[in-house]
Amino acid sequence: MENQPRQPHEHDRQHGQGQGQNEATGLGNGQDQDQDRTDQRAESTHWPTPKIYAASLSDYNAGVLHGAWIRADQDEDEIEEAITAMLERSSQPGAEEWAIHNYEGFSGIQLSEYEQTDTIARLGTGLAEHGPAFAHWTDCVGTGDQDLLDQFNQHYLGHWDTMEDYAEQLLDDLGIDTEGLGPEMLRPYIRLDIEAFARDLACELHVGQDGDGVHVFEAV
Repeated sequence: MENQPRQPHEHDRQHGQGQGQNEATGLGNGQDQDQDRTDQRAESTHWPTPKIYAASLSDYNAGVLHGAWIRADQDEDEIEEAITAMLERSSQPGAEEWAIHNYEGFSGIQLSEYEQTDTIARLGTGLAEHGPAFAHWTDCVGTGDQDLLDQFNQHYLGHWDTMEDYAEQLLDDLGIDTEGLGPEMLRPYIRLDIEAFARDLACELHVGQDGDGVHVFEAV
């Protein structure tokens, strides 16, 4: 669930909800992966655009709601330029401080009010490129290590409806015929426990689950 708007409060350490003008600063600025894994990647690239609402704290302390919605799928420099432009339009002289008072399109990733712009850009571009799968990747590796976040492509195995589906495909990829195990005369009596196999796989991998199924990653 995304952060909900808040009204100014004088004892809120200079925080609040900038719901004044829905300015477009930053909104006008302007997947395939390795080999056989590609088919299991999310096909749609029409995910919600990750955005932050950056609010001027000088205005907030003066009881004025002033800020701008800014796209997070930009370079750090572009995000900072959009924030600077918002502060320059402030009615308060010398406005320099800002905070995130709302955000959307981050697929469950939590942002602090004072999140660093490099982290915002890192998460925003990752989500724009990979969608909700990237949010599950941050559950695995956190949000502070750029090198680990950049390893998404190397570790993402794909998306399946269930872990059992992934287990069955893995066996198929390995050329294992689950219907032809053991001597021919015993095959009617031999069945591979796919559910148990899937559970064991889940213990060795990182699995992110959502309403559409499971995102599977190789362990880091």
